[in-house]
Amino acid sequence: MKTTGAVKIIATVLMLFFGMLMIVPFLWMISTSFKTPAEVFEYPIRWIPAHFNWEHHVKVWTGNNSFTHYYLNSLKISLISVAGAVLLSSLAAYGFSRIEFKGRNALFMVYLSMMMVPPQVLFVPKFIMFDWAGIYNTHWALILPGMFTIFGVFMMRQFFLSVPQEISEAAFIDGAGHFRIFFRLILPLAKPALATLAIIDFSWHWNDYENALVFLIDQDLFTVPLGLQNFILENTVDYNGMMAAATAGIIPMILVFLIGQKYIIQGVSSSAVKG
Repeated sequence: MKTTGAVKIIATVLMLFFGMLMIVPFLWMISTSFKTPAEVFEYPIRWIPAHFNWEHHVKVWTGNNSFTHYYLNSLKISLISVAGAVLLSSLAAYGFSRIEFKGRNALFMVYLSMMMVPPQVLFVPKFIMFDWAGIYNTHWALILPGMFTIFGVFMMRQFFLSVPQEISEAAFIDGAGHFRIFFRLILPLAKPALATLAIIDFSWHWNDYENALVFLIDQDLFTVPLGLQNFILENTVDYNGMMAAATAGIIPMILVFLIGQKYIIQGVSSSAVKG
């Protein structure tokens, strides 16, 4: 018993250490956003500025390159993509978990194997297809692919497999069809998994830099990650402004996590119950 207690204490201390280690860059980012340019590279690091400078935070939200526009673009792309991904992933997962058809498991494994394909490999085919479809340099070039997530289908399928099959069978006896069972019975039980998928998917789209860089040209369409490029000047980098913008950029992520944190562990653990 004493050995087990000691192991738990050591594990807790190690987790606390690594957790603090991961927080350090965020603390430096917030601290730098309130410093003057001369204080950025001071050594040893002054974590609390002598005088809090709000100028950089004001500059982020005002002027010609206001981050308000980038925020609205990122929110538009992220929210629409998340709504589509949650619905389509749930429908596909229901088919793979609750509907019996020949080759179902083999088809799912083929679908799941697509996760091994690096996203960068698809940039050229997607560029050609989007240009042909007329959605290149529009937000739809980010929204439509974002609605289809292999991880989301896998996660929701694992959750649906944990729901007793007797529920669907009883509904079938009462005359309910697949769509009624899905929307009236299965989906309400999947709230933790749905919330977890929404939070994870929102973070992917909010922080997506590569796809926005490749498929967006007009600055009016830029998202928050692309907006950070405005602080890379010709001969220098405005670190204070960039850190202020980055600090503002993590606010939606923090809010989304705080709102849905109670569902994350429950959703992930329940999705791993049955394979």
